[in-house]
Amino acid sequence: MAKFGEQVEGYTIPVLNEREIRAAAGILFLIMFISIQQAASGDFTMLKYAVIGFLTDMLIRVFVSPRFAPTLIIGRLIVRNQTPEYVGARQKKFAWKIGIALALTMFVLIVLVNSYSPITGLICFVCLIFLFFESVFGICLGCKTYPWFFKDKVQYCPGEVCDVKSRHEIQKTNWGQILILLGFIAFIVLNYFLFNDFFSQPPFDLFGIGGH
Repeated sequence: MAKFGEQVEGYTIPVLNEREIRAAAGILFLIMFISIQQAASGDFTMLKYAVIGFLTDMLIRVFVSPRFAPTLIIGRLIVRNQTPEYVGARQKKFAWKIGIALALTMFVLIVLVNSYSPITGLICFVCLIFLFFESVFGICLGCKTYPWFFKDKVQYCPGEVCDVKSRHEIQKTNWGQILILLGFIAFIVLNYFLFNDFFSQPPFDLFGIGGH
């Protein structure tokens, strides 16, 4: 059986570069987000192509090699000048299998059956959440479920979250910051109640460029 991941000196198990994975997740998020926006307006054409691309990319990652997955190749080119951040390949493979299951369901329902339903809507939402957390926060939600099914200890997590015992001073949050956050949320909510009618008015063309 072919080895999954890369063997890097100093690491006891095969690893992958988290930086290129996050870049690839960002690319997929952007494509899926735009496609879903198009679908929400009634045009599912782009979403069908996006689902096919997403599924193909995931299948290559898991059953061929991450080195040959198109989005990971693009991600590698984008972050090629950054120092790699190595993460365990095993939990990533498990997370990508979840991605295959979601994409395959979408492929059957949207591409083959040519249908839409609350099921496809929910799967689209889950995919966006997974991709958003991976690309923006560096949190692999699929990897979080790995220990539920396998007893072996997860190694080399992004940001070393598997090994961190205590937070550094710069990572700590005090009650003053929490109150600022709550105050900001209250400020946004207050704006909604006070100005929603005003904000709902469509803007006018300031320079009349779009006028007929």
